[in-house]
Amino acid sequence: MKKWVILNKSKISHLKSQKSIDKILDILLKNRGIKTKKEVDGFLSPKLETVTIKNVEINPKDLDKTLKRIKIAIEEKQQIIVFGDYDVDGISGAAILWETLNSLGAKVLPYIPNRIEEGYGISLSSISNLKSQISNIKLIITVDNGIVANEAVDFANKNGIDVIITDHHVPSKLLPNAYSIIHTTKLCGAGVAYLLAQNIKYSKDDDHLELVALATIADLVPLTYANRTLVKFGLEKLKNTQRLGLISLFKEAGIDKDKIGVYEVGHIIAPRLNAMGRLESAMDSLRLICTTSGKRALELARKLSSTNLERQKFTQEAIMHASAAVNKRQLTKNIIFIAHENYQQGIIGLVAGKLVEQYYLPSIVVSKGKQYSKASARSISGLNIIEFIRSASDLLVDAGGHPMAAGFTVETIKLAKLQERFEDMALIKVTKQMLSRTLRIDCELPAEYITLDFYNLLLKLSPFGMANPIPVFVTKKMAVDDFRTIGQDNRHLKLKLKSKDKVFEAIGFGMGEKASKIKTGKLVDIVYTIDENVWNDKKSLQLKIKDIKLTIN
Repeated sequence: MKKWVILNKSKISHLKSQKSIDKILDILLKNRGIKTKKEVDGFLSPKLETVTIKNVEINPKDLDKTLKRIKIAIEEKQQIIVFGDYDVDGISGAAILWETLNSLGAKVLPYIPNRIEEGYGISLSSISNLKSQISNIKLIITVDNGIVANEAVDFANKNGIDVIITDHHVPSKLLPNAYSIIHTTKLCGAGVAYLLAQNIKYSKDDDHLELVALATIADLVPLTYANRTLVKFGLEKLKNTQRLGLISLFKEAGIDKDKIGVYEVGHIIAPRLNAMGRLESAMDSLRLICTTSGKRALELARKLSSTNLERQKFTQEAIMHASAAVNKRQLTKNIIFIAHENYQQGIIGLVAGKLVEQYYLPSIVVSKGKQYSKASARSISGLNIIEFIRSASDLLVDAGGHPMAAGFTVETIKLAKLQERFEDMALIKVTKQMLSRTLRIDCELPAEYITLDFYNLLLKLSPFGMANPIPVFVTKKMAVDDFRTIGQDNRHLKLKLKSKDKVFEAIGFGMGEKASKIKTGKLVDIVYTIDENVWNDKKSLQLKIKDIKLTIN
């Protein structure tokens, strides 16, 4: 049972007026932390030129030092490696910096580590692999990694290689001894790379903006301020992209290029780009983004899609196994910690996310190895998971990530002790209040406001995503005009709801079981978002129900 939490309990007049509509818009903005006139203007009318080094809190002295070192490397034809990561953020950021430096005549190669053989981020093994393949490397520029790679940076320094770190992950107390560090938590990794690329070129063009949009959405960073601006303009660029690889990927996935939005990127495009790094080599995703060959683009798009199907199969098998294991336990520890040698490293984060969704507990899933084990963690609201993990750093090899998602490496022999430590800590740090599922509602909305004009007003707040969710409303005392279950196993609930003389189409995905509690003619209270359907060029509204219950008089 979800607890309904209405963020703003101001009463909205049933007599629709411009004043009331303005009041609703003001409520929605304040619920998203947008309060001052300057913030409101920036949110409703974002400008790309406001996304600057200064505004995202990157140290300008570090930038100057970085630019001077890169200039020397270009002029002296020193071998540069752009060292990315195997997710969409790291791939996109690597493409941005590699293409930028290559266009300026730099001697530069991109590199994405192998998840299984080398692990996450720049490491001793990845530097050793690079040195064995490429002679006389003088400069490594990381993208979306490196901020906790102290040992690897020291190793590079000893081998005469300067390291410039560009990253957005949460740093540890002791920063790496890098040549320079370009860091902010205000952007995703590709966003950091984008701003650096602009300063390398001394140009404020929007080249690569579609890649920043891909990365920002895929990495689930907050879609507010600079991130929202980059995504808003980046999505428009993505709809008109000339990148043959992306165009082929859209066709392979059955996406209409003109209708690409946050959903299409997050649920259709990103999983395909991520699939290679989860199971094989993410270099193929990088090649797809950068290729100028139509034939190669088609081959790679097909490869990414088939690998994604394979990834889905492995993920589903692991989720079923993990859920069965969890169901055998008594969930009394305030955290799920599960390890198995058959869990592939590339999918444990997805399994952890599904466990949080199912059980609403912080979840850690471990791919158990003979000597070392890799883990991914996903959190619930209120628990900073990377801080939680780092508090047991004496038992870990390394750890990194964000407040809601993180990962670590541990010696397998220490797994049992680590599990005990985490379970003891969770009993103290994970409170009863944190474990209560809540449904956050923007405000109560009279039914007469649900119109196409009002829906179009809501679109001014888009693109929606983390920290800028689709507006959620509650409307009470709506009469059930008709209802039925639809879909496989009658999983979904389809309704016609009536208020006064107006009838609304509504659907509750995964709510088929609630049909037994609903009767035609009864009054219900619903929590929902407003969506638009287009059929035969005719537009109509549909309410997407998040929860429904009988009205209590």
